[in-house]
Amino acid sequence: MPVPRPLRERCREFLGIEGEIRYIFPAMNHGGGSGFIFVVTDEQIAVIATGSLSGSKPRSVWGSYPRSTRIGPVRTGDGASFEFAGAFFELDDEYVPVLNAADTEIFDRDSLPRDPLPDL
Repeated sequence: MPVPRPLRERCREFLGIEGEIRYIFPAMNHGGGSGFIFVVTDEQIAVIATGSLSGSKPRSVWGSYPRSTRIGPVRTGDGASFEFAGAFFELDDEYVPVLNAADTEIFDRDSLPRDPLPDL
């Protein structure tokens, strides 16, 4: 399920992003607790803390990293989890492809499918 447009726009406004958001997905501290939103643009990966009660309202910027930073890999088994910037996060299975696509775009670009309509 894609991140709802209102949440995407709140993150865009909160971060002051004028360009395109390439990827966006929610995550939680491993084991529950605080919520986070990972926002990936052409220039950066911003991690927004949302707090534990509201997963849809940006509260603070937990960290900002260069776009060349790897987010994954995702470990599966007892739910999907990954380590990023020294912290462990969990995410819903439906967002694993989003995280993987964000990493693939930078680290394995040749494996992405070609644009079927490059002139549009």
